[in-house]
Amino acid sequence: MDWDRKAWMSILSKAGLEAVLSAWSDLGLDLDHEELRPAETGLVMTRGRMGGTGDAFNLGEMTVTRCSVILSDGRVGHAYVAGRSKEHARIAAILDGMMQGEEAGDVTAKVLEPLQAKLTEKRAATARKAAATKVDFFALSRSAKVK
Repeated sequence: MDWDRKAWMSILSKAGLEAVLSAWSDLGLDLDHEELRPAETGLVMTRGRMGGTGDAFNLGEMTVTRCSVILSDGRVGHAYVAGRSKEHARIAAILDGMMQGEEAGDVTAKVLEPLQAKLTEKRAATARKAAATKVDFFALSRSAKVK
């Protein structure tokens, strides 16, 4: 997979705290960093569109946590994650900074690819569960006429 910043930040923010912590410990690094913007929690307004293409409307507010760090070599990492986990936001910001340097290969292999695999499996499991409840109304109407 071609890893651009949007892709890796999406994975880091969508993965749960436990998955990110597990991947972080598998990486085995604890980079020296300083917080530019300490992790803080706030609200953002989410927007939606009717049918995905209609006019935008305010859907509601969502809790997010953001953090910005600077690594010892000057690289800056930022992260926004859903929810109130300051640790999740801090680790995601550090990993964002690491992805901008020579550690990108290790982070990709030990963090991003396993997290992506878990997210893909979770999506597939949800799709299987939803498919099991699908009702085919065309088949129901045909079988009703047959009787």
